[in-house]
Amino acid sequence: MRQFFQASLLSALCSFTAQAWSFDALSYYKHLHENPELSFQEEQTAATLAKTFMDAGFTVTTGVGGHGVVALLRNGEGPTLMIRADMDGLPVEEDTGLAYASTVQATELNGQAVSVMHACGHDVHMTVVTSAALELLARRDEWQGTLMVIMQPAEERGAGARDMLADGLFERFPQPDYNLSVHTIATLPAGKIGYISGWMMANVDSVDITLHGVGGHGAYPHTAKDPVVLAAAVIMDLQTLVSREIHPAEPGVVTVGSVHAGTKHNIISDKATLQLTVRSYSDEVRDTLLTGIERIAVKQAEAMGFPEDKKPDVTVLQEYTPALWNDPALVTRGVAAMRAELGDDALVEIPKEMGGEDFSRYGRTDAKIPSFMIRVGTVPEPLWNAVSRGEGRLPSLHSAFFAPDPVPTLDTGRRAITAMVLDLMTSP
Repeated sequence: MRQFFQASLLSALCSFTAQAWSFDALSYYKHLHENPELSFQEEQTAATLAKTFMDAGFTVTTGVGGHGVVALLRNGEGPTLMIRADMDGLPVEEDTGLAYASTVQATELNGQAVSVMHACGHDVHMTVVTSAALELLARRDEWQGTLMVIMQPAEERGAGARDMLADGLFERFPQPDYNLSVHTIATLPAGKIGYISGWMMANVDSVDITLHGVGGHGAYPHTAKDPVVLAAAVIMDLQTLVSREIHPAEPGVVTVGSVHAGTKHNIISDKATLQLTVRSYSDEVRDTLLTGIERIAVKQAEAMGFPEDKKPDVTVLQEYTPALWNDPALVTRGVAAMRAELGDDALVEIPKEMGGEDFSRYGRTDAKIPSFMIRVGTVPEPLWNAVSRGEGRLPSLHSAFFAPDPVPTLDTGRRAITAMVLDLMTSP
């Protein structure tokens, strides 16, 4: 992996006076993009961010919930406002052709060797939040209260927010009055901000099903209990959960993403495994889907005469991401502040989606802290214009070809976050 910034370079990038500030956001972004780290392995990324905030004068705590970083700036009496960014990259081999493309190789926790890329824009998130926080430091005569910046690990595994909260995030540090965050979007041009009030992203569950059978020769199926045939029946019946068991107006997704069984053409396997992703918004729909999955697997096995000792195993994994709710009152106020800063044309109301984001957890504690995540457009203008003419397609998030236009993306995100913070924490 390329060497991380030396102290002298960091000092050159970040210099402050009472009247002005300077921060080379583009260089910082390129460095982060070029040096991604996998979930639970964000040690060097966290060190770079922590040093940036320590050098600027924030009170910094590292190692919160793993590699999490908390940076506090106390500026008199007033509300506490938390801004969150996530740090982890993805096991994707970059194919953007950028001069600063990642060539990092790493080893997953399961021992698999992978390439690593910031294919979901976490490098944008970190740079936007850092640059906004440093600007707010320089403009601290314009607001009062406590600014709490958190850099969170393991978002892609649905674990980082959970682990930081479990490590006492809101007990060891001030409990926020508001939570803000930013996420890239691959379907808006750079320079635009997407927003939505209410539900924004879904509950995300991962479910493993192991179907146990009785193996045998493919020529004598009557002597076996075929878990592949059982798997086929289970997969088809699972589709009735959304179409027949939840209200048609309620969103839900049950996708079987992986099926594995057998080793040879003429051998009936004794086991088949399925891996599912399950998406929902309400807790009621989530419960209906998860209990229905187990019921279908077990009852199908019974209906097909599988022995009692071959009952399917259904496991809902702990890597659960709860649905993200944007507080309507905070959205209304935040959109007004961003509109005043960026202009009417920069703000775009977007539809909710079935992706997941564990930023949701910070608003689902007992305190029910009002939370708002904005989406920052990333698409370069030439590509946007070409696609608008029907020429080509936009690469999605998690794509090896995802390449934000950094200057307008970073600038728009910084201005949006800064405008909302100043509105919420304006000095009396």
